[in-house]
Amino acid sequence: MSDATKLEAKAKLDAIRNKIGYPENWRDYSTLTVKRDDYLGNVERSQSFERARNYAKLGKPVDEKEWTMTPPTVNAYYSPPNNDINFPAGILQPPFFDNSKDPAVNFGGIGTVIGHEMTHGFDDQGSKYDPKGNVRPWFTAEDRAKFTERTDCEVKEYDGFKVAEGQNLNGKLTLGENTADNGGIRIAFQALEASLTQQGAAAEPGYVDGKRDGYTAQQRFFITFGQLWCQNQTEQNARVLAKTDPHSTGEWRAKGTVQNFDEFGKAFGCKAGQPMMLVNSCRVW
Repeated sequence: MSDATKLEAKAKLDAIRNKIGYPENWRDYSTLTVKRDDYLGNVERSQSFERARNYAKLGKPVDEKEWTMTPPTVNAYYSPPNNDINFPAGILQPPFFDNSKDPAVNFGGIGTVIGHEMTHGFDDQGSKYDPKGNVRPWFTAEDRAKFTERTDCEVKEYDGFKVAEGQNLNGKLTLGENTADNGGIRIAFQALEASLTQQGAAAEPGYVDGKRDGYTAQQRFFITFGQLWCQNQTEQNARVLAKTDPHSTGEWRAKGTVQNFDEFGKAFGCKAGQPMMLVNSCRVW
């Protein structure tokens, strides 16, 4: 980035609002009737309730404190128009966050999710919005051209990841999420390293000679990251999602990300040229 674009990026980063746990104003569901023995009716009434709730917003100022996820939801999101990151209480629990674990585990878990959502503000779509959530070009023309060149390389890389026989990922469809995965892990790892430097790795509870349960802090970070994406998936489901889901499959959210990150190879003693430390991989980052 040029200095001019960096200033704009810094302004946007500083303006990001953090929404953690639950909204300030709770949604009133008192007019919604839910019956145990009426599934179809519950669906219809819920849709009518939500439609009426949205219609009631017409002509009124945008409620910037509103959430689009419920507090128990195990997920998180970045909103470009609001320039905010949202982490419901549902995701602030294992395997993403565990207050009884060491920082390496939590940085590898919820830390990478936080970094992921932050990066969305600067991916192929989020980068089109300014700090106030308006669609406005804030990259210089030269920086945008370089950005497109690098993301095109990322598209080609993920196009080559196989999810089933004869079926690969769609690098263009998954570009934003792949960018956020790759950016998020770097942000979280930098935060871990800063924490270890500040506190002293030797002071970490449970560590003996730089290791806990036989692993270094860096290794525990990557192990936790990999565990986030454990899943069972049929071949048929993998084929469908490869054509419809903007997220890569769990396998490639883990493997694709760490093979682009040299710190993973260093942590586990991989050598340049091995599958998880490719010399000729797309160096978007």
